[in-house]
Amino acid sequence: MSESNGALLQLRDVNTHYGTIHILQDVNLEIRPGEVVCLLGGNASGKSTTLKTILGLVETTSGVVEFDGEDITGSSVKERITRGMAVVPENRRVFADMTVEENLELGAYVRGGDLTEDMERVLSLFPRLAERIRQQAGTLSGGEQQMLAMARALMSHPRLLLMDEPSMGLAPILVAQNFELIAEINDQGTTVFMVEQNANMALSIADRGYVLQTGRIVLADDASKLRDNDDIRRAYLGR
Repeated sequence: MSESNGALLQLRDVNTHYGTIHILQDVNLEIRPGEVVCLLGGNASGKSTTLKTILGLVETTSGVVEFDGEDITGSSVKERITRGMAVVPENRRVFADMTVEENLELGAYVRGGDLTEDMERVLSLFPRLAERIRQQAGTLSGGEQQMLAMARALMSHPRLLLMDEPSMGLAPILVAQNFELIAEINDQGTTVFMVEQNANMALSIADRGYVLQTGRIVLADDASKLRDNDDIRRAYLGR
């Protein structure tokens, strides 16, 4: 596995630009199989750009992105999804005019075949969606749409689930339920990388975390140690 040291995903000295603006600056991070890893940071820190770079939506100007020991820096989004990535995008982005069932079927388009078993597996995780299987996705509540976005991503059997601000726009009780589901998804064998502003919830289920400030990784440690870090507590945990 080249220089990956068993990492499922690795970014090495990654730089990105939007025009002349230098966004990510020599970013190094890794995600090992079976982990939950969170990336913390304020607005405009580069969190979403990091996730988009991993997915291939933003090109690197230098550096290397590796997945399972293979250099995928120049690979397309489709190639990365076929290799085993899936994304739960910011603001859910469900297909509002399609039913819950049709949204889930679209999540499995990269592999096709009989979806019966996968549909049952995913709906057992999200029984609320099973009750609304024929309902148009646009009529679901925000919390239900978040469940649908997660379920849709899981239909592709991802090895790495990328999540962009999974708590955004949700009521506090739904945020707690959401993170319980993420932990359960991880327990069932899916590696998770999340970009999140709710540091307290993210660190409560994560194995490790990184802190990004103005495009640079300024801290990387076990989640428990980050929760006890005075700077993190002041900046992100409100105490």
